Amino acid sequence: MAAISRVLSGAPAARSIPKATQDRILKAAEELNYRPNLFARSLRNRRSQTVGVLVPEVSEGYATLVLSGIEHELMQADYFYFLISHHHREEMIQRSERLFRDRAVEGVIAVDTLLRDRWAIPTVTVSGHHEPKGVTNIVLNHRLAAELAIDHLSGLGHKRLAFIKGQKFSSDTESRWRGIRHAMERRGLTILPQLVTQLEGDQPTHEPGYLATQKLMACGETFTALFAFNDVSAIGAIKALREAGLRVPQDVSVVGFDDVQSAAFQNPALTTVRQPLRTMGMLAAQTVLLQIGTAAGGNHAQEIVVDPELVVRESTCPPGTGKR
Repeated sequence: MAAISRVLSGAPAARSIPKATQDRILKAAEELNYRPNLFARSLRNRRSQTVGVLVPEVSEGYATLVLSGIEHELMQADYFYFLISHHHREEMIQRSERLFRDRAVEGVIAVDTLLRDRWAIPTVTVSGHHEPKGVTNIVLNHRLAAELAIDHLSGLGHKRLAFIKGQKFSSDTESRWRGIRHAMERRGLTILPQLVTQLEGDQPTHEPGYLATQKLMACGETFTALFAFNDVSAIGAIKALREAGLRVPQDVSVVGFDDVQSAAFQNPALTTVRQPLRTMGMLAAQTVLLQIGTAAGGNHAQEIVVDPELVVRESTCPPGTGKR
């Protein structure tokens, strides 16, 4: 009976059982349509093989790419994940801890989500910036990211730059803006307050970028280049610019951020700062699995920093002689 249990549960001890015996057990289980009781096994072993994942929302762009990396690594380790989209609702984030606990998750990965307190299980954040002690954060080098974009535009000859900041609730907004201010000062360029706007609302669509760009054009100040908070808003910005009769990039160059899958297939193809989102997801999963397998109280890195890459495509060029 013990041998049957070991084989059907996939326990390491099953390796000592002759292969012929294992094959007979598996064949009999298949004929009887047997399925192991995973819940009972998790109670017995205190292992659910599940990680909880918190994201603001699931749509094209940031979260989807991070999730693809998380999923890949967890599958390699025979783990599953339980996903909660909180849409930046604080009460939902707080409620998630209980929901994860009720489902016996062994660890948590929080993506672009502010955690005010450390949870009682191994926890890793992606693009967090104010983590409690003991939580490992996978974060982008935002200063380098800003330098790549500003140096590219400045090198092309742009001096009057407009900016679309991220929403106030995004954990990356302030870090990236500090990087932009540093990069502009480093290049001897001035940021005009009139040429800075911010994404509003929590819609994961092109509309916030579209509306933000309309505000920029209405201020009366001219600009030859626009650096958007992400690719999704950059695509919305290009639509607004075209509707105003401006050509991209001849009249206004546009730089996005993230390098989502559709960025290369836009017209024009989008120049962007590639954030290695899939890699960040993979690192987060590897880290939480390592912590799950480590005895309680083990020391773990507080922060893991990854570097961005500039991807130059067709949406940027030297300033032209367009209308603006």
